[in-house]
Amino acid sequence: MALPPQPNSARNLRNLPQINERIRFPKIRVVDTDGAQLGILTPAEALRIAEEKELDLVLVSDKADPPVCRIMDYGKYKFEQEKRAREARKKQHNVEVKEVKMRYKIDEHDYQVRVSQALRFLKAGDKVKATITFRGREIQHTDLAQQLLMRLASDLKEIGEVQQAPKKEGRNMMMMLGPKKAGS
Repeated sequence: MALPPQPNSARNLRNLPQINERIRFPKIRVVDTDGAQLGILTPAEALRIAEEKELDLVLVSDKADPPVCRIMDYGKYKFEQEKRAREARKKQHNVEVKEVKMRYKIDEHDYQVRVSQALRFLKAGDKVKATITFRGREIQHTDLAQQLLMRLASDLKEIGEVQQAPKKEGRNMMMMLGPKKAGS
């Protein structure tokens, strides 16, 4: 039976958080739990102070000179960081591209339905791809399709802006609209 390959121990140490004995600097700046500066100490002295308080010594910034470490409860700190990351993900809105399809010979009521769909998508913060499909000889009337797309853009100018002007792709003509920025 073969043993699983042993991971490189140096690589494993790099991935672990730099706390307590893993801090390898000759001198560090130490900050107490309440934010008070304890001064520049050796890691051994700082670790002794942290152990007296039954807390951990955590490397906060290794870019500073000397590196900054804080005395804190690492488990609680890690939990708070994960909680903040979850909250940030919850508030994040992923922009989707929604498509509104029509033909250049569209009836007025059907056109208004497409406008209201696009309006709803833009209000939700999504981008809208307006597509006009040509069949057979209809491809000769690209000018009419472009006029229709520009009409759509002008009908939605209050809430949306053209991000990509009408362009022909094969048997389709498409245009991209995005929600207007708050400052615009």
